[in-house]
Amino acid sequence: MPSEPVHSDENPRAAHRTSANVGRTMIGEDIALTLKIVVAGGFGAGKSTLIGSVSEIRPLHSEEPLSESETGSGPDRSDTGGVERKTSTTVAMDFGRITVHAGLSLLLFGTPGQDRFRFLWEELCEGALAAVVLADTRRLEDCFAAVDHFERRRIPFVVAVNRFPGAPDHTEHDVAQALDLDGGTPVVLCDARDRASGKEVLIRTVEYAGRMHTARLLAAVG
Repeated sequence: MPSEPVHSDENPRAAHRTSANVGRTMIGEDIALTLKIVVAGGFGAGKSTLIGSVSEIRPLHSEEPLSESETGSGPDRSDTGGVERKTSTTVAMDFGRITVHAGLSLLLFGTPGQDRFRFLWEELCEGALAAVVLADTRRLEDCFAAVDHFERRRIPFVVAVNRFPGAPDHTEHDVAQALDLDGGTPVVLCDARDRASGKEVLIRTVEYAGRMHTARLLAAVG
């Protein structure tokens, strides 16, 4: 039986359990392809912004106000250098959808950036074709957890450097070296606020994931 496409009006928590619905009918008719992409990265890297800028539906955000310690106004403030103006944080996930072209749609699931919500990552990454790791060059060390997570689970990912005003201007090669990425892992520059830039990141991610999955399949049957 051919797989059924995931519709945009489904509950996103149920929809995320399937990374792709692809096949052909008995008469050779194409079936729409829907892929799941996870958007991860450190606190304040721009995950919610990216999903909101590219989503063709009203994005789902689950946020709560930051505490005094998290905003830096309390005595036990956490390190929020570079994101001092941020007043809220994702506590469960972000969700959006984009149609890249006819027959190909992406379901986007943003992970919470703070360590205390990292227990949600496993469920959010279930069934994902690939991931985007958003990086802020002011706080590159915040990417390490996401990079390690996807490398251990062999989920293909692209590092997207979100170019914040006033942030250090590192090259893609510099970022790849700083994050100690495996050879071939793409690093791209982007502006998470710009729809065209965000869409290009997602296209690069799908293309890279396709090459990786094809290579693994050929290696398994070779």
